[in-house]
Amino acid sequence: MTKKWEYATVPLLVHATKQILDTWGEDGWELVQVVPGPNNPEQLVAYLKREKA
Repeated sequence: MTKKWEYATVPLLVHATKQILDTWGEDGWELVQVVPGPNNPEQLVAYLKREKA
């Protein structure tokens, strides 16, 4: 059986990055990548995934 994934993009606030990622991690999300935001390179965006239930 093939695994199926769902994805989320989450803006990261520099002063709360760990708290934001910990919160999503508690819900089963795994960090895939962090990239600069499309409109502001200083605003980071996290891409997360988790297996669909």
